[in-house]
Amino acid sequence: MPRRRRPPRPGALADLSPLRILTQIAALQGAYYACAAVLILFAALVAGKEVKLDLLLSWRSLRGDVTTGWLLGLVWMLNSLICVIFLLLLIARSKLIPDFALTIHFIHLIVTSLYSHSIPTYWFWWALQICSACLMTFLGVWSCQWRELKPIKFGGRGSSQRQEDEGVGFRQGGQHGMGKDGAGEYEMVGMSRGDGNV
Repeated sequence: MPRRRRPPRPGALADLSPLRILTQIAALQGAYYACAAVLILFAALVAGKEVKLDLLLSWRSLRGDVTTGWLLGLVWMLNSLICVIFLLLLIARSKLIPDFALTIHFIHLIVTSLYSHSIPTYWFWWALQICSACLMTFLGVWSCQWRELKPIKFGGRGSSQRQEDEGVGFRQGGQHGMGKDGAGEYEMVGMSRGDGNV
């Protein structure tokens, strides 16, 4: 007789599916570069700089001794802040956020190294990647936990309507009123203290 296997935990296969993880990584990386491209294009046009692919993919553009490098650093940090929204929408689980945030930056390191034909050597680039990864991780975890801990509403009336009903819905002291559940009239009867007789 074949041995019966225990059924998997609900959602376990869906959460750990390699295809789903690869799809999420590709979507996040695409969103990361698309958002950065838009921000860098805007910053370059406003600053009057020539728009080049080096601004997006080369680590040599991120230097701490020129104004353009600091401007690009600010743009990349803003990009990380916006990417927290993508993490919240695409991942939505706080315990997975650090893995995906670090994966984005690791892939960016590989892409930058391949584009520039060398591993980054500027301290400013490395410091920026560390700050960006920390920002994405901490804000991503915080936002996902905030969403996970929000109370779930199962329909019904809103809180303002409920507060109005609490004052009007029933009256104590022998007067009649409608129940909150709309089940009809009822009468509140006072209880006297003593030997247990009402």
